Amino acid sequence: MQLFQAQDEAGRRLVIAGTGDEGTGRVLDGAKSVYTLALEALQRGTPLQVLVADWPGQDRVDLNALVDDGRLLPPIDHPDPAHLLVSGTGLTHLGSAEGRDKMHRQLDEPETLTDSMRMFRMGLEGGKPESGQAGVQPEWFYKGDGSIVVAPGEALGQPGFALDGGEEPEIAGIYVIDTHGTPRRLGFVLGNEFSDHVTERQNYLYLAHSKLRACSFGPALRLGELPSDVQGMSRIHRNGQVLWEKPFLSGEANMCHSIANLEAHHFKYPQFRRPGDVHVHFFGTATLSCADDVITRDGDIFEIEVADFGPTLRNPLVHTRAESVAVSEL
Repeated sequence: MQLFQAQDEAGRRLVIAGTGDEGTGRVLDGAKSVYTLALEALQRGTPLQVLVADWPGQDRVDLNALVDDGRLLPPIDHPDPAHLLVSGTGLTHLGSAEGRDKMHRQLDEPETLTDSMRMFRMGLEGGKPESGQAGVQPEWFYKGDGSIVVAPGEALGQPGFALDGGEEPEIAGIYVIDTHGTPRRLGFVLGNEFSDHVTERQNYLYLAHSKLRACSFGPALRLGELPSDVQGMSRIHRNGQVLWEKPFLSGEANMCHSIANLEAHHFKYPQFRRPGDVHVHFFGTATLSCADDVITRDGDIFEIEVADFGPTLRNPLVHTRAESVAVSEL
């Protein structure tokens, strides 16, 4: 089952349930948002999928038309964007160390084992612990709050101070924190984590800076468990032509960390268990166009698709003007 958020022609919000095997979805009568549906499910003590299946509504909409009309919204948001937190992990996928190691390797010591490769090896050795045990910590980063989230179809902005704007095709987990402070996973989304790889390449200690960018995810929120083997395609279009494309893999069969281990090391921090908050947590990728020396340009269009995750996630790249910020004394 999949959930979508969109706007009708009058600008009113629609919450839509789809099955993933057809191009239409069922409008859920009176549903204000996916977030409020999740809160309703928590209050009733009912699984979200059961709540949605029983929710009234017979009207159907054409999902592809919503995509074409640019009326899709992110599949979850929060009434207060400061209470939606976006974070992620890296070096979590089999093969993901190769590109990072190439970026970070010391030129004068080509045989030196980099910190990236050390971190990757730690994940291989201890990223999938037995149930109930603690595994090795993954690399972790913070991206921002709900203000950085870009709807499917909208532009990803490359700031004027940035050196690059590159796609990162990933799967992300979607969570709501219940009234007891327990993370409750709603499902998974396809995402473009979008980072500045040139800045990161200068020095791996710039990773934190390189991640403070916009991101996009959806269009669908896929309820239930994540398949163990997720196979998709990442593309860049330029001037109506495919500039670059490559398959990407995710799911635990293609990862050196289990989802449970990534979740445990994110939510072990009390500040990430604040009741009512929403978390979007990216799980990483092994496929990047920058590893093939692609340099993105203004107007390029990123496409990320996985058959079981609804319509293609598509976002153009737009360069934004650099802002001059001066701190004044109060």
